[in-house]
Amino acid sequence: QVQLVESGGGLVQAGGSLRLSCEASGRTYSIYQLGWFRQAPGKEREFVAAISWSGGWTNYVDSVKGRFTISRDNVKNTMYLQMNSLKPEDTAVYYCAAQTDNTWGSWGQGTQVTVSS
Repeated sequence: QVQLVESGGGLVQAGGSLRLSCEASGRTYSIYQLGWFRQAPGKEREFVAAISWSGGWTNYVDSVKGRFTISRDNVKNTMYLQMNSLKPEDTAVYYCAAQTDNTWGSWGQGTQVTVSS
């Protein structure tokens, strides 16, 4: 089992920045990759970004490329999502997730990000 705890959400004006954190604990040795997902009201949960546990590669949804940066600190077992140039359409609950055994089987509780226009 991998446990995940997010932090860092909040309210920000359009054009502003926020940094989300996700601390992993438990069987972290079993993690293949970590990712961020988000769910806006009335919409399905969507993939935002992912990073391999080794940090060798990253992947982003097109809508955040050039604005968001995913990173991780394996000493602290923590993943980050630096979000710059935020837009109202980035408003959502953001979840971190861990992929083990080819499934996104571990999820955090979510953190709200609200971007005002």
